[in-house]
Amino acid sequence: MRKVIEENERMKRKYVFHLEEADGLDAKSTDKVLAAILKFEQSTGFKPFKRFHIDQAAKFKVHPSQAKNRRGQPLGHSTVDATLTLVRKFFHWLAGQAGYKKVLTYSDTRYFNNNRKSARIAHTANDKQSPSPEAAFHAFQAMPSATEFERRDKALFAFFMLTGARVGAVASLRLKHIDLFNGKVFQDPREVNTKAAKYIDTVFMPVDPAYLECFSAWVTYLRTEKFFGDTDALFPKAQMGLAETGGFQKVGLSRDPFATTTPLNKVIRNAFAMVQLPQYTPHAFRTTLIKMANDRCTTVEEFKAWGMNIGHENMAITMGSYLPIPKQRKEDLIKGIKGMKILGSGSIQ
Repeated sequence: MRKVIEENERMKRKYVFHLEEADGLDAKSTDKVLAAILKFEQSTGFKPFKRFHIDQAAKFKVHPSQAKNRRGQPLGHSTVDATLTLVRKFFHWLAGQAGYKKVLTYSDTRYFNNNRKSARIAHTANDKQSPSPEAAFHAFQAMPSATEFERRDKALFAFFMLTGARVGAVASLRLKHIDLFNGKVFQDPREVNTKAAKYIDTVFMPVDPAYLECFSAWVTYLRTEKFFGDTDALFPKAQMGLAETGGFQKVGLSRDPFATTTPLNKVIRNAFAMVQLPQYTPHAFRTTLIKMANDRCTTVEEFKAWGMNIGHENMAITMGSYLPIPKQRKEDLIKGIKGMKILGSGSIQ
């Protein structure tokens, strides 16, 4: 059973206030911090932070490496590394607080550092799994569209391919953020849940026209047949009502968005599962689109514009996070580069 140490809880609340007000972190980010700190407390049997000893840090480094995820598998190297980093930063802050300066030093927090081998593995870019454009289109075509709920789900799939938008932002979009005439989406952070509160002006991607046809039909349906207005949800949740046999059932579309991203993730996973493909998440569409850019863009400027269109501020993110080069591919590319001829004068060409 979890113990509650009043002094620990007070310092955690103070730290969260610091992160939110001084560093500008949102609640979602601070929740991850609190979860990491809780894991540390569990590893010590919920001892007071004032009784910290470097042995606790050494023991904690073993704790997450032996933990399991929801699927019963060991935690990934990146997850373990991130957990250690969050706890180390907390204790580094704690070392400067009144009442802790005598029991905790800044150098003590270094004992939370991951070992070099694990840290190197954690920060090694992996080839992110994503559907090919052909696989995505196959799953899209197989989706039913008989009911308005099925048309909504199919339009949702199309929208992810058209924009590569993050699922959190998509869940919060309203009709006023869509400009069908100019083929654009306005992700205004004052109204849309964008990452790091960035303003993202997205032009529909040059993908198969069937995606735009499906999505446009959905927006038209909402406006002309359901009489949805600008402030109504782009992808509304179901409105529930009493069934004649008792209980609740879907009676139509609500005007409100989903409260969480879970239903949207489920729609996309199920779409791929229905055609016996891996259950890709909405985020995988971003990788699909970036790989398409790598194949189709003919200039660096085009590639940069493509990355900017899905919200990347610079090409380093696009290249480093979404286009890692596997070792074998690297070797093939190097071997395929033509060598330079050495002229008799000593110059090269």
